[in-house]
Amino acid sequence: MSELQQDSYENMSEKQKNKTIWSVITASSLGTLIEWYDFYIFGSLAVVLSTKFFPADNPTAAFLSTLATFAAGFVVRPFGALFFGRLGDMIGRKYTFLVTLLIMGFSTFLIGCIPSYETIGFMAPVLVLILRLLQGLALGGEYGGAATYVAEYAQPHRRGYWTSWIQTTATVGLFISLIVILITKTTLSHDDFDTWGWRVPFWISILMVGVSYIIRKNMKESPLFAKAKKEGKTSTNPLKESFGNRYNFKFVLLALFGAVMGQGVVWYTGQFYAMSFIQKVMNVDSAQVDSLMAIALLLGTPLFVLFGWLSDKVGRKPIMLIGMLIAVLSYRPIYDKMFKSVNLEGKVVATNGIKESRTSKIHDKIAGDSIITYHKETNYTDGFKVKKDSVVHWSSLATPVLKDNKPEVATVNTTISINDDTKWLLIFLVFIQVVFVTMVYGPVAAFLVEMFPIRIRYTSMSLPYHIGNGIFGGLLPAVATYLVTAGKEAGHAQWYLEGLWYPIIVASVCLVIGLIYLKNKNNIKD
Repeated sequence: MSELQQDSYENMSEKQKNKTIWSVITASSLGTLIEWYDFYIFGSLAVVLSTKFFPADNPTAAFLSTLATFAAGFVVRPFGALFFGRLGDMIGRKYTFLVTLLIMGFSTFLIGCIPSYETIGFMAPVLVLILRLLQGLALGGEYGGAATYVAEYAQPHRRGYWTSWIQTTATVGLFISLIVILITKTTLSHDDFDTWGWRVPFWISILMVGVSYIIRKNMKESPLFAKAKKEGKTSTNPLKESFGNRYNFKFVLLALFGAVMGQGVVWYTGQFYAMSFIQKVMNVDSAQVDSLMAIALLLGTPLFVLFGWLSDKVGRKPIMLIGMLIAVLSYRPIYDKMFKSVNLEGKVVATNGIKESRTSKIHDKIAGDSIITYHKETNYTDGFKVKKDSVVHWSSLATPVLKDNKPEVATVNTTISINDDTKWLLIFLVFIQVVFVTMVYGPVAAFLVEMFPIRIRYTSMSLPYHIGNGIFGGLLPAVATYLVTAGKEAGHAQWYLEGLWYPIIVASVCLVIGLIYLKNKNNIKD
């Protein structure tokens, strides 16, 4: 932005500034939304990807490996925050998140091009991991740039409201990823989707990235940064000023442990873990999971803007901390209700409601041996349907291969199709969790932007955000799934709730720190 453009922006009326910021939000949000779509399409297809890029002989291990690869993208986000945050504070917000957009887009597209594990062996998970790391680095620079860019156009007394529109992009990106997957699944046959159709959502991203790049290329630099650059007040060493300065580093730590750490686990519990829990722990049909998650997210998304607006009135702190508190107290009852909603005890099997069949194929590695899959479908009078597939290895002598004196079962897959009443109950229970998400996430962009001065804002706010969300939040699906698996093997009565201890403990620690050390009033540093 030139000096003339900067002066003209400062002299605009409130109405003209509102019109300008809407164009800024549209351009920033579109790119950020696409990056979140790219990032989350991997998580949305985690169950399918576990069968494509990892050995199929242990489905649980393959799924955990997929979640670990998914989490790897989160772990490197802080490094992306440092690298791109430094560039953003030195060069500018606009050009930095142009680069992050391109890295994210091409990495996502290439994941859809990688051959399966059966074709190239261990190179498949290695390539996926590399591209996943590139995605994480790109996202580490994207969010801070978009939030800072919008905040520096916004009027200080409306910053919570305006930046909350950026906050919707993460949820909308997840929502769109679910819709694209759902459309692809319904358009293609089950076999076509399993063979190649799962790649389509990855390929589509390259088209959206191209559109977003053109829009972002025509954007101007933020007025506050342009003014600081004109006056020679930008930082020559943002990393040193952000983390080498004891006073500023104190605010970095406070932002992380007093707000973003708890926000991160609440966000990923309410959206990603809820989806994983319903699909993997409750065994609900994946298409039904995608649709109910999409509806819950659609209903909850406007609340980001509501709580962002409210934070301008009453402050960021009370809204975020109340959201954490309610989440901590509610998670176990909510997930207990979710799990018991698919309990089959007491249900009545419909007349002629049990169908059994079997299919077979030649063993991939042992000549003459075969893999036989026994299919059992049970229909209940209330509309529930349960499909169970048991896979048994048969030898060339036409006898089952024994393991511990029992037929060797490679996998037992159970899928439950739920009725409409149960579907709407689950939508409601997920929606409640999305409300918690909107309370902690809606105000957090404005909260972080206001903690740090313009010259080091991009760097300083990006690191705590991406540690809180990338490390504490991103590890949640893998850690929670592991805790559930361990609890089940240990024979705990409520093994399905064991994974919730991670978000409950992290959010509780954050709640206490935030309650003691965060200020009640918004801290504007412009």
